[in-house]
Amino acid sequence: MTREQMQVDVLVVGAGPAGLSAAIHLKQLKPELSVCVLEKGAEVGAHILSGAIFDPIALQELMPDSWQQAPLGESVKQDHLLKLSPTSSLNVPHLLVPKALHNKDCHILSLGKLCRWLAEQAQSLGVDIFPGFAASEILYDDTDQVIGVITGDMGRDKQGELKPGGMLGMEIIAQHTIVAEGCRGHLGKELIERYQLNTGFDPQHYALGFKEVWQVTDEVYQAGKAEHTFGWPLLYTQDKVNGGGFIYHGENNQVYLGLIVDLNYQNPHLDPFEEFQQFKRHPHIQELLKGAERISYGARTIAKGGWHALPQMQFAGGLLIGCDAGTLDGARIKGSHTAMKSGILAAELIAEHWGSPIALSAFGELVKRSWLGKDLYKHRNAVANLHKFGALVGGALNWVEQTLLGGKHSWHVHDKNQDHSQLKTADECPAIDYPKPDKVTTFNRTASLFLANLNHDHDQPCHLQLKDDAIPIQVNLPKFAEPAQRYCPAGVYEVIDVEGEQRFQINAQNCLHCKCCDIKEPQQNINWVTPEGGSGPQYGEM
Repeated sequence: MTREQMQVDVLVVGAGPAGLSAAIHLKQLKPELSVCVLEKGAEVGAHILSGAIFDPIALQELMPDSWQQAPLGESVKQDHLLKLSPTSSLNVPHLLVPKALHNKDCHILSLGKLCRWLAEQAQSLGVDIFPGFAASEILYDDTDQVIGVITGDMGRDKQGELKPGGMLGMEIIAQHTIVAEGCRGHLGKELIERYQLNTGFDPQHYALGFKEVWQVTDEVYQAGKAEHTFGWPLLYTQDKVNGGGFIYHGENNQVYLGLIVDLNYQNPHLDPFEEFQQFKRHPHIQELLKGAERISYGARTIAKGGWHALPQMQFAGGLLIGCDAGTLDGARIKGSHTAMKSGILAAELIAEHWGSPIALSAFGELVKRSWLGKDLYKHRNAVANLHKFGALVGGALNWVEQTLLGGKHSWHVHDKNQDHSQLKTADECPAIDYPKPDKVTTFNRTASLFLANLNHDHDQPCHLQLKDDAIPIQVNLPKFAEPAQRYCPAGVYEVIDVEGEQRFQINAQNCLHCKCCDIKEPQQNINWVTPEGGSGPQYGEM
């Protein structure tokens, strides 16, 4: 069997806000171009998960005449930052909240809904969007230039053999390939390593974000209310983990509830999923969830290193944009508008230089001159301040830099440590005894996964690849009590006893595609690659 081949002018990998913005703007600037978007989810939005408070600045630029027709949810009407202790909450005065955390003119929305709307706008302009098709490999020519991708094979069994009715993936050849897979995309990871795009920059830093949607009662619902929290539970762990919570009152009595846990934590016994359950045990949250119904659950990693960790976003034959590159503004806890802007800039660069070579420095210069680059530079120390000085001192520094100085300061704060290298050994840290779930507001992983609408064919090759099968039991278990059992929000990894022998089991069908294992594994022994197209969660309204 030979692979079919398709040629397009521009190929976009990923139908998130970055990829769709690039596709739309290309068609606006050069309608004659053929533009193809691949989306590994079963439908556009299936793998999209975000808080989300949305700044419409990039959407207004992209769709100046119709942006208000987008599903923008509720405008932010109340904006609070809460310091949570184990039993109480303190509303931080607005004047003491860093300027970047103010949410004036922003909206509380479902990013999945917005992406589906953007996909409709793209298709109306002639963009071809193919959901359920995963880009599994990058194609290079003899000069080491990217010339497209190969989509994943369909219908292979666990041994990798093609089953009856199975199909080889297609080669899609393009003049320009825009890679927009989201945080820690497996193709983006390959490109960064192959072309050394991160040389001279800080390592990327990540967090694991949890989100649940709850249908709450009329008594507690306040449309447009946005609350960010810090303190409980993360600052009450032994090593004071960075991160915080969010409580967003969206449309139709729905509340978006979540916790973000920085992945530079040190205690291998810490369980981010259980920390999220602890967050919901706080009296402030318990009051909100009385009589409420949980509708959905999901988890996703966030690239939050910002300006100092932003790699070179251009390579021979293409561009790396959005959260695949790490354009999220960590100071604002927002990445959708920056991802969209990176897509807009990518389209402008390709359209301006169509048919002629593009200098490898061109995209970096374009980003630097834009409000995207200026905002990221202005907030360049935000994450490193928190990592190096903690939530209180680091938060105070951020207030000075953002509110008093407006980002016009001369100093730079760096965090050169890799997140995966931060774990202490298991015997250096106390074990953590988490309470059992009450099955009313707190739950176990199994009950939560049911709400993620997971779909994986059990008889397909495992997409969670171990570089060395011996490491989990021989190295990670004695040294770190095998932390994959706890950092994974989906119960993918287990240490089981088989006839008196401990074995490492991978339940790949549980995978939420969050990429936490690819990031936090202390030996960097797990490589996440895409499963069959259409696999994974079906988030819908997240």
